[in-house]
Amino acid sequence: MKTETAIFAGGCFWCMVKPFDTYPGIKKVISGYTGGHTIAPTYEEVKTQTTGHTEAVLIEFDPTIVSYEQLVEIYWNQTDPTDAMGQFQDRGDSYRPVIFVQNEEQRAIALASRKALQESGRFEKPIVTQIETAKPFYPAEDYHQDFYKKDPVRFELEENSGRKAFIEKYWQN
Repeated sequence: MKTETAIFAGGCFWCMVKPFDTYPGIKKVISGYTGGHTIAPTYEEVKTQTTGHTEAVLIEFDPTIVSYEQLVEIYWNQTDPTDAMGQFQDRGDSYRPVIFVQNEEQRAIALASRKALQESGRFEKPIVTQIETAKPFYPAEDYHQDFYKKDPVRFELEENSGRKAFIEKYWQN
C-alpha cells in the first residue's frame, strides 16, 4: 500500500487531529511542530514564540481512498482562513494557519483551492492562510498525541473556545 503525507497548521494541534483521524483512508495523524529554525523543539520552547515553529498535524494517508484535494477541503473546514495571527483563542505565530506542501502537485492543489475559496464569497475578509514549502516536522510530546481521546473534557473546552461556533457558522451551511 502506498501512502502519502500532508501537513496542516490550523491553531492548536489538538483540534486538528480528530477531523482527519476519523476520515476513511487516514492511516495516522501526528501532532507536532514545523516551519521553524530550531531542531527538535519542545512544547515549552514553541509556546515562547521564539523558535519559528507552528503547531501542525502530519497526516499519513492512502491516496487511493482519500485524495490530497479532499484533505485540503477538510482542512479549510476546521479553520478561520481570514485570521493570519492565530486561530480562535490561540494567538501568535505558533498557531497561524498554514498548508505546508511537500511537492509541486500539493502546491498547485493548495493554491487552486485557496483561490476558489477566496472567489466563493464565503468570507468578507481576504483569505490569508499561507502555503509554504514543508520543513522538517517534529512530533510533539506523547501527551499531545490523540489528545481528544486522552482528555475529552479538556479537549471539549478547547474546541468550544470559538472554533466550534465558527465552524457551525461558516462551514456547516
